[in-house]
Amino acid sequence: MWEIKQAAQQSGVLEIYIYGDVESDGYDWWTDEVIRSETSANTFREELAKYADIAEIKLYINSYGGSVFEGTAIYNQLKRHPAKKTVYIDGFACSIASVIAMAGDEIIMPANSYLMIHKAWTYAMGNANDLRETADRLENIEQTIVDTYMENVAENITEDDIKQKMSDETWLSAKDAAELFPRIQEDENIDVAACISSITYN
Repeated sequence: MWEIKQAAQQSGVLEIYIYGDVESDGYDWWTDEVIRSETSANTFREELAKYADIAEIKLYINSYGGSVFEGTAIYNQLKRHPAKKTVYIDGFACSIASVIAMAGDEIIMPANSYLMIHKAWTYAMGNANDLRETADRLENIEQTIVDTYMENVAENITEDDIKQKMSDETWLSAKDAAELFPRIQEDENIDVAACISSITYN
């Protein structure tokens, strides 16, 4: 799912791999035990704390996303860390994984990788009041995601532009993503035809 390790070849460089869904810790009501997720913000915090003095972080992402709350916390942890941060989108950075990617001082996308942004969603049940409250809360959460993107967009991009792309569930190629977010660089050394026709996302 993910891996954190210090690069043996490069002193002072920490490599982090987020390969899989970002998930919160769970709880077993039968055994009264916390089930620690490999990709929770708690796990990330504990591991990152072991390398407080590291000079550079290389973050590799291949994730369809996951929990907004866990991903937002991971993003903020990375932003606070004083190390130089380079993000490599190895395959996909979708949903909240695209927000985590924004923590990078530099973001590298090969030509055959994708960044996907969309509206936040959840499950809900209850009466009409409960459902309206859930919708309001979801819109508030969505706005925080928009705000994070807006901190990183090109000068000509408006908040309405971002909201429309999220509403359209937009898959951004490296070239398109670089036009939207200036810190993204397309890795032109990789020239592979991209195709997402066979991908399902839910």
